[in-house]
Amino acid sequence: MTTYTDKGPKPEGGKFLSFDHLTFYVGNAKQAASFYVTRMGFEPLGYQGLETGNRQYAKHAVKQNKIVFVFASAYEPDNVDHGSFIAKHGDGVKDVAFEVDDLDVIFNRAKERGAVVIREIWQESDEFGTVRFATIKTYGDTHHTFVERKNYSGVFLPGFKALPKDPVAATLPPAKLNFIDHVVGNQPDLQMESVAKWYEKILMFHRFWSVDDSQIHTEYSALRSIVMANYEETVKMPINEPAVGKKKSQIQEYVEYYGGAGVQHIALNTDDIIGAIKNLRARGMDFLTIPPSYYDILKENLKHSRTKVKEDMKILQDLNILIDYDENGYLLQIFTKNMQDRPTLFLEVIQRHNHNGFGAGNFKSLFTAIELEQAKRGNL
Repeated sequence: MTTYTDKGPKPEGGKFLSFDHLTFYVGNAKQAASFYVTRMGFEPLGYQGLETGNRQYAKHAVKQNKIVFVFASAYEPDNVDHGSFIAKHGDGVKDVAFEVDDLDVIFNRAKERGAVVIREIWQESDEFGTVRFATIKTYGDTHHTFVERKNYSGVFLPGFKALPKDPVAATLPPAKLNFIDHVVGNQPDLQMESVAKWYEKILMFHRFWSVDDSQIHTEYSALRSIVMANYEETVKMPINEPAVGKKKSQIQEYVEYYGGAGVQHIALNTDDIIGAIKNLRARGMDFLTIPPSYYDILKENLKHSRTKVKEDMKILQDLNILIDYDENGYLLQIFTKNMQDRPTLFLEVIQRHNHNGFGAGNFKSLFTAIELEQAKRGNL
């Protein structure tokens, strides 16, 4: 793997502060939101629809600490934007929104550098103030919306009606997920480099980390990945592409079932992964199973490393949590099974102990686990 230290020129004005929210286009927003509330430990946040004056979309927003997902479904059968997206991709992430401190600077710079504009700057207001937005196109049918909310004190966005807590979900153990760590986009073969350059040019992101197929492969499949980050490195967007192997990689499987480039997985950060995964399993979440040999090899390798894992290795193994490490620290991670019927989007739970990587040491074990699932689907 390669870690990059050159951030490039510091942008003159305008900062990306964090991920603001992710919008999913789904077939049934009400049911999708309920799934994430009951299974993943989110809480109902807000609703927008016919009753609030939105005649086009039903939108259900859910929140867990700093993580906000919005699920949107169209009311009318002839809604071309939503209908074509769902027909082609199935349920998936339509928009990755960033909170920014100066919308005008960031949006106008992106336009000057060649961004495809989906919607020019607009604003929405209610009794809590005003939020300003602008939207551009990124890879595939995915969008980025810039959100400037410094003059707003509401719980989410204007136009959303606050929702009460879910009485059933409130009785279940907390999922302990804190914020979006990174959002991964899969690309068709040989498109990763051009997408990475798009982030460099349009958003002035820089290369943070990368791996290639000589480093990440199994007997059957391989991948290449470049992680793009903003100057302050508060937003990280890994970009993946498949590499040629004996059989179909999980990246290629995603591209085929999704119908092109799109968001493959969302990594959610926690400071207690053992508690989080125990509770998520109790809520009914399914995770990938890791072969026992992975832990035998890991224990042996750790004997010769200066890195000391604080957590109980037996508990980590029982929960199928992966460990990656270097001389500075380690990370713990685990991946859900697919979050919908198509083998496309899934989630990751990650805990970092002074380690800013993305689990390169685990990719082979992860690919092996995914290949077992692919074989069950007849797609390997």
